[in-house]
Amino acid sequence: MDIYEQIVQLRREGRRGAVATIVNVRGSIPSFKTAKMLVRDDGSIVGTIGGGCVEADVWQAAREVMESEKPRTLTFDLNQDPKYDTGLVCGGTLEVFIEPVLPPALLYVFGAGHVSTNLCQVAANAGFDLVVTDDRTSYATKERFPAAREVHALDFDEATRKLEPNEASYIVIVTRGHRDDMRILRWAVQTPARYIGMIGSKRKVIEIFKTLQKEGVPAGLFDRVHAPIGLDIGAITPEEIAVAITAELIAIRRHADKGLPHMSWFRARAAQPDADFAPNATVEGHE
Repeated sequence: MDIYEQIVQLRREGRRGAVATIVNVRGSIPSFKTAKMLVRDDGSIVGTIGGGCVEADVWQAAREVMESEKPRTLTFDLNQDPKYDTGLVCGGTLEVFIEPVLPPALLYVFGAGHVSTNLCQVAANAGFDLVVTDDRTSYATKERFPAAREVHALDFDEATRKLEPNEASYIVIVTRGHRDDMRILRWAVQTPARYIGMIGSKRKVIEIFKTLQKEGVPAGLFDRVHAPIGLDIGAITPEEIAVAITAELIAIRRHADKGLPHMSWFRARAAQPDADFAPNATVEGHE
Protein backbone atom coordinates (compact mmCIF):
# COMPACT_ATOMS: atom_id res chain seq x y z
CA MET A 1 0.00 0.00 0.00
CA ASP A 2 1.62 3.25 -1.13
CA ILE A 3 1.95 5.69 1.76
CA TYR A 4 1.75 8.77 -0.47
CA GLU A 5 -1.48 7.59 -2.08
CA GLN A 6 -2.90 7.08 1.40
CA ILE A 7 -1.95 10.63 2.39
CA VAL A 8 -3.75 12.01 -0.67
CA GLN A 9 -6.79 9.84 0.12
CA LEU A 10 -6.90 11.09 3.72
CA ARG A 11 -6.90 14.71 2.58
CA ARG A 12 -9.59 14.06 0.00
CA GLU A 13 -11.78 12.59 2.73
CA GLY A 14 -11.23 15.60 4.97
CA ARG A 15 -9.40 13.50 7.54
CA ARG A 16 -6.21 14.00 9.53
CA GLY A 17 -3.10 11.97 10.08
CA ALA A 18 0.61 12.22 10.82
CA VAL A 19 3.69 10.96 8.97
CA ALA A 20 6.71 9.75 10.93
CA THR A 21 10.06 9.63 9.10
CA ILE A 22 13.43 8.43 10.38
CA VAL A 23 15.63 11.41 9.57
CA ASN A 24 18.88 10.57 11.35
CA VAL A 25 20.60 7.31 12.30
CA ARG A 26 23.75 6.51 14.24
CA GLY A 27 24.78 2.92 14.73
CA SER A 28 22.55 -0.12 14.26
CA ILE A 29 18.76 0.19 14.37
CA PRO A 30 15.93 -2.20 13.41
CA SER A 31 15.03 -0.12 10.35
CA PHE A 32 16.64 2.36 7.95
CA LYS A 33 16.98 6.08 7.38
CA THR A 34 13.98 7.62 5.53
CA ALA A 35 11.64 4.78 6.63
CA LYS A 36 8.12 6.18 6.98
CA MET A 37 4.94 5.38 8.84
CA LEU A 38 1.55 7.05 8.37
CA VAL A 39 -0.79 7.15 11.36
CA ARG A 40 -4.40 7.87 10.44
CA ASP A 41 -6.90 9.66 12.66
CA ASP A 42 -8.59 6.35 13.49
CA GLY A 43 -5.31 4.98 14.84
CA SER A 44 -4.57 2.67 11.92
CA ILE A 45 -1.12 2.75 10.33
CA VAL A 46 0.51 2.35 6.93
CA GLY A 47 4.20 1.47 6.72
CA THR A 48 6.64 0.91 9.57
CA ILE A 49 9.70 2.43 11.17
CA GLY A 50 10.84 -0.84 12.72
CA GLY A 51 8.15 -1.95 15.15
CA GLY A 52 8.55 -2.50 18.88
CA CYS A 53 8.49 0.13 21.59
CA VAL A 54 9.97 2.80 19.37
CA GLU A 55 7.09 2.49 16.95
CA ALA A 56 4.58 2.45 19.82
CA ASP A 57 5.99 5.70 21.21
CA VAL A 58 5.98 7.27 17.76
CA TRP A 59 2.37 6.20 17.25
CA GLN A 60 1.36 7.95 20.47
CA ALA A 61 3.32 11.08 19.54
CA ALA A 62 1.69 11.06 16.09
CA ARG A 63 -1.74 11.17 17.71
CA GLU A 64 -0.65 14.24 19.67
CA VAL A 65 0.77 15.88 16.55
CA MET A 66 -2.61 15.46 14.83
CA GLU A 67 -4.30 17.32 17.66
CA SER A 68 -1.74 20.11 17.98
CA GLU A 69 -1.19 20.31 14.21
CA LYS A 70 2.46 21.06 14.97
CA PRO A 71 5.42 18.85 13.96
CA ARG A 72 7.91 17.45 16.44
CA THR A 73 11.11 15.40 16.52
CA LEU A 74 11.76 12.43 18.81
CA THR A 75 15.17 10.97 19.64
CA PHE A 76 15.63 7.35 20.72
CA ASP A 77 18.82 5.93 22.24
CA LEU A 78 18.61 2.16 21.92
CA ASN A 79 21.74 1.77 24.06
CA GLN A 80 20.61 3.64 27.13
CA ASP A 81 16.91 2.87 27.56
CA PRO A 82 16.22 -0.80 28.46
CA LYS A 83 12.65 -0.65 27.20
CA TYR A 84 14.00 -0.44 23.63
CA ASP A 85 16.03 -3.65 24.05
CA THR A 86 14.62 -5.97 21.39
CA GLY A 87 17.11 -8.74 21.90
CA LEU A 88 18.57 -7.95 18.49
CA VAL A 89 22.00 -6.58 17.70
CA CYS A 90 20.72 -3.01 17.71
CA GLY A 91 22.42 -0.35 19.75
CA GLY A 92 22.23 2.88 17.83
CA THR A 93 20.26 6.08 18.06
CA LEU A 94 17.67 7.48 15.73
CA GLU A 95 15.67 10.63 15.25
CA VAL A 96 12.10 10.55 14.01
CA PHE A 97 10.40 13.59 12.54
CA ILE A 98 6.60 13.59 12.84
CA GLU A 99 4.55 16.00 10.76
CA PRO A 100 0.78 16.47 10.59
CA VAL A 101 -1.30 15.57 7.55
CA LEU A 102 -4.16 18.05 7.46
CA PRO A 103 -7.20 18.26 5.20
CA PRO A 104 -7.59 21.35 3.04
CA ALA A 105 -8.97 24.35 4.90
CA LEU A 106 -12.37 24.53 3.20
CA LEU A 107 -14.22 27.81 3.60
CA TYR A 108 -17.96 27.97 2.93
CA VAL A 109 -19.04 31.53 2.14
CA PHE A 110 -22.76 32.31 2.18
CA GLY A 111 -23.53 35.48 0.31
CA ALA A 112 -21.98 36.79 -2.90
CA GLY A 113 -21.88 40.54 -2.36
CA HIS A 114 -18.96 42.95 -2.16
CA VAL A 115 -17.55 41.56 1.07
CA SER A 116 -17.64 38.04 -0.31
CA THR A 117 -15.83 38.86 -3.56
CA ASN A 118 -13.03 40.52 -1.62
CA LEU A 119 -12.99 37.83 1.06
CA CYS A 120 -12.56 35.09 -1.51
CA GLN A 121 -9.57 36.83 -3.05
CA VAL A 122 -7.84 37.33 0.28
CA ALA A 123 -8.74 33.91 1.73
CA ALA A 124 -7.65 32.09 -1.43
CA ASN A 125 -4.26 33.81 -1.22
CA ALA A 126 -4.06 32.63 2.40
CA GLY A 127 -4.54 29.00 1.33
CA PHE A 128 -8.25 28.40 1.86
CA ASP A 129 -10.35 26.38 -0.59
CA LEU A 130 -13.64 28.15 -1.26
CA VAL A 131 -17.27 27.19 -1.79
CA VAL A 132 -19.54 30.18 -2.43
CA THR A 133 -23.34 30.10 -2.24
CA ASP A 134 -25.94 32.75 -3.00
CA ASP A 135 -29.57 32.57 -4.06
CA ARG A 136 -29.04 35.06 -6.91
CA THR A 137 -27.86 33.62 -10.21
CA SER A 138 -26.45 36.96 -11.32
CA TYR A 139 -24.20 37.10 -8.24
CA ALA A 140 -23.19 33.47 -7.74
CA THR A 141 -21.05 33.08 -10.86
CA LYS A 142 -17.61 31.69 -11.57
CA GLU A 143 -16.72 34.98 -13.24
CA ARG A 144 -17.22 36.84 -9.96
CA PHE A 145 -15.44 34.15 -7.93
CA PRO A 146 -12.66 32.72 -10.13
CA ALA A 147 -10.69 31.46 -7.12
CA ALA A 148 -13.58 29.37 -5.74
CA ARG A 149 -13.60 25.60 -6.01
CA GLU A 150 -17.40 25.65 -6.30
CA VAL A 151 -20.01 28.35 -6.80
CA HIS A 152 -23.66 27.50 -6.11
CA ALA A 153 -26.67 29.57 -7.17
CA LEU A 154 -29.21 27.95 -4.86
CA ASP A 155 -31.84 28.83 -2.32
CA PHE A 156 -30.03 28.82 1.00
CA ASP A 157 -32.22 26.11 2.50
CA GLU A 158 -31.52 23.88 -0.49
CA ALA A 159 -27.80 24.60 -0.26
CA THR A 160 -27.58 23.71 3.41
CA ARG A 161 -29.25 20.38 2.71
CA LYS A 162 -26.58 19.55 0.14
CA LEU A 163 -23.43 20.87 1.83
CA GLU A 164 -21.69 18.79 4.49
CA PRO A 165 -19.04 20.73 6.43
CA ASN A 166 -16.65 18.63 8.48
CA GLU A 167 -14.40 19.41 11.45
CA ALA A 168 -11.86 21.04 9.14
CA SER A 169 -14.40 23.40 7.58
CA TYR A 170 -14.98 27.11 8.09
CA ILE A 171 -18.32 28.88 7.59
CA VAL A 172 -18.71 32.60 6.94
CA ILE A 173 -22.23 34.07 6.78
CA VAL A 174 -22.35 37.40 4.92
CA THR A 175 -25.69 37.45 3.12
CA ARG A 176 -27.65 40.58 2.24
CA GLY A 177 -30.21 40.30 5.04
CA HIS A 178 -30.84 39.25 8.63
CA ARG A 179 -33.43 36.65 7.63
CA ASP A 180 -31.01 34.72 5.45
CA ASP A 181 -28.22 35.07 8.01
CA MET A 182 -30.51 33.52 10.61
CA ARG A 183 -31.57 30.65 8.34
CA ILE A 184 -27.95 29.73 7.67
CA LEU A 185 -26.83 30.17 11.27
CA ARG A 186 -29.59 27.81 12.43
CA TRP A 187 -27.99 25.13 10.26
CA ALA A 188 -24.35 26.10 10.82
CA VAL A 189 -24.33 25.79 14.61
CA GLN A 190 -25.49 22.19 14.28
CA THR A 191 -22.58 21.22 12.01
CA PRO A 192 -19.12 20.13 13.23
CA ALA A 193 -17.46 23.10 11.45
CA ARG A 194 -14.30 24.36 13.06
CA TYR A 195 -15.26 28.00 12.64
CA ILE A 196 -18.58 29.81 12.26
CA GLY A 197 -18.67 33.56 11.71
CA MET A 198 -21.64 35.84 11.01
CA ILE A 199 -21.62 39.47 10.00
CA GLY A 200 -23.72 41.95 11.94
CA SER A 201 -23.75 44.34 14.88
CA LYS A 202 -23.85 42.95 18.40
CA ARG A 203 -27.48 44.02 18.73
CA LYS A 204 -28.42 42.13 15.56
CA VAL A 205 -26.47 39.08 16.70
CA ILE A 206 -28.26 38.96 20.04
CA GLU A 207 -31.66 39.33 18.37
CA ILE A 208 -30.91 36.42 16.04
CA PHE A 209 -29.62 34.25 18.87
CA LYS A 210 -32.69 34.93 21.00
CA THR A 211 -35.01 34.11 18.09
CA LEU A 212 -33.25 30.82 17.42
CA GLN A 213 -33.31 29.95 21.11
CA LYS A 214 -37.08 30.42 21.13
CA GLU A 215 -37.21 27.93 18.24
CA GLY A 216 -35.43 25.39 20.43
CA VAL A 217 -31.80 25.78 19.36
CA PRO A 218 -29.68 25.24 22.53
CA ALA A 219 -27.97 28.41 23.76
CA GLY A 220 -24.67 26.61 24.20
CA LEU A 221 -24.34 26.11 20.45
CA PHE A 222 -23.81 29.85 19.99
CA ASP A 223 -20.72 29.99 22.21
CA ARG A 224 -18.47 29.08 19.28
CA VAL A 225 -19.95 31.63 16.87
CA HIS A 226 -17.72 34.58 16.00
CA ALA A 227 -20.05 37.55 15.65
CA PRO A 228 -19.48 40.34 14.95
CA ILE A 229 -17.16 38.64 12.51
CA GLY A 230 -13.49 39.40 11.97
CA LEU A 231 -10.74 40.86 14.10
CA ASP A 232 -11.56 44.37 15.32
CA ILE A 233 -9.09 46.39 13.26
CA GLY A 234 -11.47 49.26 12.57
CA ALA A 235 -12.31 47.96 9.11
CA ILE A 236 -14.93 49.89 7.13
CA THR A 237 -14.65 49.10 3.43
CA PRO A 238 -15.42 45.66 1.94
CA GLU A 239 -11.71 45.24 1.21
CA GLU A 240 -10.77 45.97 4.83
CA ILE A 241 -13.55 43.76 6.17
CA ALA A 242 -12.24 40.90 4.03
CA VAL A 243 -8.80 41.30 5.60
CA ALA A 244 -10.30 41.35 9.12
CA ILE A 245 -12.28 38.15 8.48
CA THR A 246 -9.36 36.34 6.89
CA ALA A 247 -7.12 37.31 9.79
CA GLU A 248 -9.58 35.69 12.18
CA LEU A 249 -9.73 32.56 10.02
CA ILE A 250 -5.95 32.31 10.05
CA ALA A 251 -5.86 32.75 13.82
CA ILE A 252 -8.23 29.80 14.21
CA ARG A 253 -6.33 27.67 11.70
CA ARG A 254 -2.99 28.36 13.40
CA HIS A 255 -4.33 27.89 16.94
CA ALA A 256 -3.72 31.54 17.81
CA ASP A 257 -7.31 31.90 18.96
CA LYS A 258 -6.89 32.32 22.73
CA GLY A 259 -7.22 36.07 22.48
CA LEU A 260 -10.09 36.00 20.00
CA PRO A 261 -13.52 37.15 21.12
CA HIS A 262 -16.33 34.62 21.03
CA MET A 263 -19.91 34.55 22.10
CA SER A 264 -19.58 33.51 25.73
CA TRP A 265 -20.95 36.96 26.58
CA PHE A 266 -24.24 36.10 24.86
CA ARG A 267 -25.94 34.49 27.81
CA ALA A 268 -25.27 37.50 30.01
CA ARG A 269 -26.06 40.11 27.37
CA ALA A 270 -29.16 38.43 26.00
CA ALA A 271 -30.93 39.26 29.23
CA GLN A 272 -30.22 42.97 28.60
CA PRO A 273 -31.91 43.72 25.26
CA ASP A 274 -31.82 47.47 25.87
CA ALA A 275 -28.10 47.62 26.61
CA ASP A 276 -26.01 49.85 24.36
CA PHE A 277 -24.13 47.58 21.97
CA ALA A 278 -22.06 49.68 19.63
CA PRO A 279 -21.78 47.99 16.23
CA ASN A 280 -18.39 46.78 15.11
CA ALA A 281 -17.23 48.79 12.12
CA THR A 282 -16.57 45.59 10.22
CA VAL A 283 -20.18 44.49 10.02
CA GLU A 284 -22.43 47.16 8.57
CA GLY A 285 -23.25 47.86 4.94
CA HIS A 286 -21.76 44.58 3.75
CA GLU A 287 -23.84 43.99 0.62
